[in-house]
Amino acid sequence: MKIRYPGLLAEKLPSGAIRYRVRVEGDKARRIPLSVTPDHPQFVEIYRAARGGVTLAPEATPEERAIRYSIGWIAAKHLAAMERDVEAGATSPLTLKKRAGVMKVLTDRYSDYAMKMPQAKLIALRDEFNATPARADSIIEGVRSMYRWACERGLCEVNPAVGIGRIDPGKGGAVPWSSDDLRKFRIRHPAGTTPHLCLTLLMFTACRIGDAIWLGRGNETTVQGVQALKWQPAKRGSAEVTIPMLPPLHRATRAAAVQGKTYLLNSKGAAFSTPDSLGNMFRRWCGSAGLQGRSAHGVRKAAGHLLAQEGCSQYQIMTIHGHTQAQTSEIYTKGVERWKMARAAMAALEEMDW
Repeated sequence: MKIRYPGLLAEKLPSGAIRYRVRVEGDKARRIPLSVTPDHPQFVEIYRAARGGVTLAPEATPEERAIRYSIGWIAAKHLAAMERDVEAGATSPLTLKKRAGVMKVLTDRYSDYAMKMPQAKLIALRDEFNATPARADSIIEGVRSMYRWACERGLCEVNPAVGIGRIDPGKGGAVPWSSDDLRKFRIRHPAGTTPHLCLTLLMFTACRIGDAIWLGRGNETTVQGVQALKWQPAKRGSAEVTIPMLPPLHRATRAAAVQGKTYLLNSKGAAFSTPDSLGNMFRRWCGSAGLQGRSAHGVRKAAGHLLAQEGCSQYQIMTIHGHTQAQTSEIYTKGVERWKMARAAMAALEEMDW
């Protein structure tokens, strides 16, 4: 299909080269020369700018292309700063990817709006996604973080996202796996398969899926004569984790037909490129085992609950999960400890002369 660009002029020069110019819309006498040809990846963007009377350089950054002090400008500056943080190891690539998605939603609608946008516009943006409340709240949280970043650097004075309420009631997060769930998965995916290895790795390390994609033999070590796994979780603020490598995990890592730098390999024998790619595959493995609604994070939660039921303290669970705040691990021990206290209290009533 031939694509037409209104106002685009292709002029052959004496040298034989083709020069492209664009008539400015509403001003036919004004013509802006283009610095790129139609096969350039930024051609459409540069052409549209020229139609609007703006000369755009092909190598201009998103920040340079945006209207100064607009929503598009501050969003571009924020993402550029996050990219630098990723390079410095201060922010995870997954966090950047999620924030970029939020910025796209925002700039698709309000790119040319003044940075000091009314809060009502953000509330309308949230309500636009009320069919998916978790995503709606995530968008507002991302915008709130962008403005907080901008305010800290003196780029703006007011954060219009502050005070906007959540609309997602929440469902308690990922569903923890039961013993029956674990059994069904292992029946469908026996030892030696990648799904079995993945479940074993998640269960016997309680690692996040973002760490599961790169854990491998390079993380194996020996501590006081005991074979162990040692790694620094990718999630910002997590503590380093060092745990014994139990026999089930050791067997599973050695049972795979193809071995690589990482424990988990995709169908092509390469490491999974992103946590999302492994997460999507894990959900397929769950589906084939009849475990709809289960996820990799649910295995991590199951490990926490089982540790608590076996009598592990809140602080012991912290060391395995890489938590640095006690209240984060409290969700696993609170119910168990309350039951133990309740049993002890009721035992005291047993001896009453009633």
